[in-house]
Amino acid sequence: MYVGFNLELKNEILSETNKQKGFSIYTELKDKVQQQLDSYISPDGSIDGTKMREGWFPQVDADVFISHSHKDEEKAIALAGWLQDKFGLTAFIDSCIWGYAGDLLKEIDKKFSWNEQSKTYNYNVRNYTTSHVHMMLASALTMMMDKTECIFFMNTPSSVKTEDVVHKTASPWIYHELTMTHIIQKKSPQQHRKELMKGLYKYAESNQLNILYDVNLNNLISLNAKDLLEWTSKHSQKTMETLLKFHLQTHPLDVLYEQKEAVKTN
Repeated sequence: MYVGFNLELKNEILSETNKQKGFSIYTELKDKVQQQLDSYISPDGSIDGTKMREGWFPQVDADVFISHSHKDEEKAIALAGWLQDKFGLTAFIDSCIWGYAGDLLKEIDKKFSWNEQSKTYNYNVRNYTTSHVHMMLASALTMMMDKTECIFFMNTPSSVKTEDVVHKTASPWIYHELTMTHIIQKKSPQQHRKELMKGLYKYAESNQLNILYDVNLNNLISLNAKDLLEWTSKHSQKTMETLLKFHLQTHPLDVLYEQKEAVKTN
């Protein structure tokens, strides 16, 4: 991660074209997820947790990590389509990862904690399986954030609520992702692009409980629809200048960093 943006959008990019393009990206990412649990279970009945995490929560090459509430999934998908269409940037939509937590838990619990006679789940076993799946999910999200060059946090009433000057979220996954933006070591765009070249809730956000986490957005740079339109204009201008002067093409994210004065000196 190089920098994070606090993106406030309404329906400015929620066009059918963007949604269709984003949905094809989303579907492709989801197709990479393994659907079989049996391959992760050894003959002695133990589970290969590392292999399972890599299969169910795969790491993919992406430029931008989109953090969002499951209620804003359509907007996140449209944003991914817009980024691909305007700049050729690959976005990773976080629900591609946490959307599988419930499916994975169901598969494991069906095999290990379901009692056919009583038609109930073993409470202790299910607590154990849940803790493991959520740890896999948290580590996969953190690794994905670390790999992407920048993070777009979709700041909507569904993701955070503001009480006075304090921002709160009911989503443990949004809380985790925003906390990680403060902790993950910052890497330069050049480091990220070198690595890319080399390599190249609903379940979690239950309405049954009302648990809120304080979140700190101060380290994220404000971004809105007007900024996105300005970005496309400046990128087109830079591309034209590049062609006229025969210079190397400017990376679209560098244009955004310069526009928002997000270029870091260290």
